[in-house]
Amino acid sequence: MAKKSVASLQKGGGKEFTKVIISARSEKTGAYTFKESMVHNDKVKEAIASATK
Repeated sequence: MAKKSVASLQKGGGKEFTKVIISARSEKTGAYTFKESMVHNDKVKEAIASATK
C-alpha cells in the first residue's frame, strides 16, 4: 500500500509535501510510539515544533 501512495504523490503536486515521523516515549510503559503525517514543505518546522512541546 505504501508504494501506491508514494507513486501517486510523484505525479502531481506531491513533491510539495514531506513525510514527517515523530517519535515519542510513553511515560506509562516506556515504549516508543511514532506519529506519521504528510506536511507541506513550508510547514515542516512548525509541525516538528508543535509536536515536541
